[in-house]
Amino acid sequence: MTAGELEGRTALVTGGARGVGRETALALARSGADVALIDRCRPLATTRYDPASTADLEEARAAVAALGRRATALVADVTDLTAMEGAVAQVLTAHDALDILVANAGIFTWGRLWELTEEQWDETVDVNLKGVWVTLKAVVPHMIARGSGRIVCISSTAGLRGGPGIAHYTAAKHGVIGLMRSLAMEVGQHGITVNAVCPTRLPTAMVEFDGYYEEWCGKTGATRADLAEATRSEQVLPVDFVPVSAVADAVVWLCSPAAACITGTALPVDAGELLL
Repeated sequence: MTAGELEGRTALVTGGARGVGRETALALARSGADVALIDRCRPLATTRYDPASTADLEEARAAVAALGRRATALVADVTDLTAMEGAVAQVLTAHDALDILVANAGIFTWGRLWELTEEQWDETVDVNLKGVWVTLKAVVPHMIARGSGRIVCISSTAGLRGGPGIAHYTAAKHGVIGLMRSLAMEVGQHGITVNAVCPTRLPTAMVEFDGYYEEWCGKTGATRADLAEATRSEQVLPVDFVPVSAVADAVVWLCSPAAACITGTALPVDAGELLL
């Protein structure tokens, strides 16, 4: 990306306090965009890792501002339509317009299909699928009125194939691809592109904790090194983990002039995982 290529644009990133959201916000800012970040900043019942905090969200906002861009941070739950409509209204008040949306907020839990609790199913589908729909519903009317916009939904390689122990997550991420493709057909006439990025496993809070290492490796006391060793053969490229920055770069490219004629696409960022 060329510095300043997104100058004059405003982007909204959900799940922006850390991980993919924070890295994407910074990549957008380095390319010239002003950025609004939204995050829930409170725990869910079924996730085993710590949630992002209001301090994380403020740190991400400050990091964007340090790049010389206008930055706004808001606490809102992507599953709450009223809250998201209010948050979008605040973004529009602060920034006047909204040109880019990155629907990134998501959660992760484990469980074989018949062993999942109803609460696990409901929370995962609520955040990972309904939350994307709510976010789109809150933002799209503004983009239609402007006659332009770039939307990128964060799905997963699990949105393009099955996966054991994550049926609920896989179903939700497949649903994100369906939403993306349908919306792309509905809003193309308004000059809006809609795409998805599908990362493989990334070194974020969803993965970087003992419970994930143990679940994936199938042994108590498993470490990050054990996970890297167990999964190295799952990718074509010789990397243990795809860096979060690679996902952010893909998002920013889809928002750039170079991708003006790309819509309805699910772009894997997976080091060749899907080839295998």
